[in-house]
Amino acid sequence: MVPLVNRMKLFDELKWRGLINDVSSPKLEEMINNGGFTFYIGTDPTAESMHIGHYSSFSVAKRLADGRHHPILLVGGATGLIGDPKPDSERPMITKEELDKNYLGLRKQVEEIFGFEVVNNYDWSKDINFIDYLRDYGKYFSLNYMLAKDTVKSRLDVGITYTEFSYMIMQALDFLWLYNNKNCTLQIGGQDQWGNITAGLELARKKQGTELFAFTMPLILDANGKKFGKSEGNAVWLDKNLTSSYEMYQFFINQDDRVIISYLKMLSFLSPKEIMEIEKEHQKKPEARIAQKALAKDIITFLHGEKEYNQALETSEKIFKGEITEDMPSITISVTNNNIIDVLVNSNLTTSKSEARRLIEQGGITVDNEKINDFNHEVTKKEFIIRKGKKSITKIIIK
Repeated sequence: MVPLVNRMKLFDELKWRGLINDVSSPKLEEMINNGGFTFYIGTDPTAESMHIGHYSSFSVAKRLADGRHHPILLVGGATGLIGDPKPDSERPMITKEELDKNYLGLRKQVEEIFGFEVVNNYDWSKDINFIDYLRDYGKYFSLNYMLAKDTVKSRLDVGITYTEFSYMIMQALDFLWLYNNKNCTLQIGGQDQWGNITAGLELARKKQGTELFAFTMPLILDANGKKFGKSEGNAVWLDKNLTSSYEMYQFFINQDDRVIISYLKMLSFLSPKEIMEIEKEHQKKPEARIAQKALAKDIITFLHGEKEYNQALETSEKIFKGEITEDMPSITISVTNNNIIDVLVNSNLTTSKSEARRLIEQGGITVDNEKINDFNHEVTKKEFIIRKGKKSITKIIIK
């Protein structure tokens, strides 16, 4: 008998990988398995590159594309000027010039990595006047409906501007435009977008009597339940000029055993059979970090190619042996003396002298593989490697 994992259809595999959160209709399972429809995924151009927090959504989109569906990436040139409401505060306004630059960066990145068709909602939003906006779209949304959305509800105590309040109508408008002009019938996105996504379903139903579809994916969280992303301050960029392949390798190799198998399922393009075999080996020898290495290899090779992955692996192995390499993360500093405390503070590896002393007391600082125990230690070289804790390894250059 053929194992179930080898007989999974696309929808079942997405569920097995933990990539299905909210589903708008039971019809979606058959639609996804049969192929042949157009879907879209959206992102606002708040940065010139996507980060690893985007990656699971885009990997789902690629899986759908491989399943004979047509993908569209919508980059929000219009919605990006408004800003999707954050749970606790208003987003800072981005300039049109910065947004245009980010749009071009994202478009190039998505076309090169994923090969998706890219559209900009500014193209159809810019000519809608205020009266038409209210009459043609605003009339289909009651205040009660909008206030009940989590993205709005969470802001009522601290306040929300009308500008941000209107964001869900703009996103709903996008879905209807894509249906009417691109025959797009499905929207996918992160689970935090469910309220905005379902607003598009409602607009299509009320305005045109059309049933559109949607599903969301769970957000990628670290072992402590924290999101990966720019606003969280821990973004790992897909652009290798912003996050090098070595830095990305280190990011994945250091992931917690509690989450690494779920990351393999959600982020890698390894088959279910391969993942289950890796999981079995990982459980036998977790110290070998087999699952972490498999994930790093899969993602870096997909994004940047095998050569970049091999270089990242080689750099990592050299640094582990205490060797200095050209492509490792480096910080150039100027200090009046070479005392280890001053070096740590001036390189921003610690935020204060007291933190530097605490790390040294705990045995958390090594220089060129030598553990430092003395607060008065003087570094004699102009280039050296500082390891802070288990994960942070940095080349320091004193000019």
